[in-house]
Amino acid sequence: MVTTRLRVSGMGCEGCADIVSNALSEAAGASDVEVDYEEGVAVVEGDTDTDTLLGKIERAGYEGEIVEREPVIDEEETEATDEE
Repeated sequence: MVTTRLRVSGMGCEGCADIVSNALSEAAGASDVEVDYEEGVAVVEGDTDTDTLLGKIERAGYEGEIVEREPVIDEEETEATDEE
């Protein structure tokens, strides 16, 4: 699983954030989406393709840019590995 942080331009209110959140939630593999219109940031967790995420943002009427993409570390997996 991966966490993708995106900068989203053009959001001016909570309604805009809802539109972007709904669009990103429809992306295949997205398991959790958080959007902050004041910061202009969206964070998507899941096995998603960056082109798909950017396309969803564009089709919703906004501009997106990938800021960061990193693997999610599952603490339960880490603990199980440490015990072996």
